[in-house]
Amino acid sequence: MHAITIPEPGGPEALVWAEVPDPVPGDGEVLVEVVASAVNRADVLQRQGFYNPPPGASPYPGLECSGRILALGPGVTGWAVGDTVCALLAGGGYAEKVAVPAGQLLPVPEGVDPVEAAALPEVTATVWSNVFMVSHLRPGETFLVHGGSSGIGTMAIQLAKAVGARVAVTAGSPEKLARCAELGADILINYREQDFVEELRENTAGAGADVILDLMGAKYLDRNVQALAVNGRLAIIGLQGGAKGELNLGALLTKRAAVTATSLRGRPLHEKAAIVAAVREHVWPLIDGGVVRPVVDRALPMADAAEAHRVLESSTHIGKVLLVAPSAGV
Repeated sequence: MHAITIPEPGGPEALVWAEVPDPVPGDGEVLVEVVASAVNRADVLQRQGFYNPPPGASPYPGLECSGRILALGPGVTGWAVGDTVCALLAGGGYAEKVAVPAGQLLPVPEGVDPVEAAALPEVTATVWSNVFMVSHLRPGETFLVHGGSSGIGTMAIQLAKAVGARVAVTAGSPEKLARCAELGADILINYREQDFVEELRENTAGAGADVILDLMGAKYLDRNVQALAVNGRLAIIGLQGGAKGELNLGALLTKRAAVTATSLRGRPLHEKAAIVAAVREHVWPLIDGGVVRPVVDRALPMADAAEAHRVLESSTHIGKVLLVAPSAGV
């Protein structure tokens, strides 16, 4: 088969479409013929040499995919050869085939194109686990997501609205904010021109946000704590603004607030399986019913992964950037 390899870390040109050995499904795994994968910030970090795959994972980038089951490994039940699926991966999505633990498989939802289904596993698992399983967002609460026009952001807006929350977003242009509004965002904040702490206070009668989903890390840490409501919960899932910041514990004590930080890729298989099962129970019915949909900016041939990385790093996209495998037939 062919896969996107990284012979040496570097810029987008470091991504090389090359012939590699076929994966073999082990105990509890299935072999998937990849239709499409999606580009995530973690893939960029891996390409740059800063985020190696966990032990035992595929060395190729790609944290999610859609495709068709080609073979079942020992001990797999509940799935059959030929099933159309999408999957959460620890790596290997940028390839023609990938071995996947069965607990990380999801059926392609009703009415979703098999290519676009590749946009779902990582964002739904990330948002549901952090916003709902950890931070317990409830109906009527105010939810802030930074980077509202990103893949994570566009899914977070829809899921928060679906449970009856009020949604605030930050984004860097009027066009991006307009798209967030179309998805259901109530409070639109241009971070280049407005202070999100002040905007939240003005739009919540001084209360702030009950839950914040943050991809920036250190750069926003102090202001995120300022923006939290009493009993607020800050969930940090990215470090685009740095890894080390100063945390005002006094402000947390006063607000009885909480800060959590999680990653998904390196979790044990049983934890990933539990998250995927929760996504299938709670999110998939919303997608089947058309309440929540994947937001795809563009789909490029998988061999053009370098261009897809350039698009992601330019931050001009809205939603997900996909890579389409030759098997997709498009």
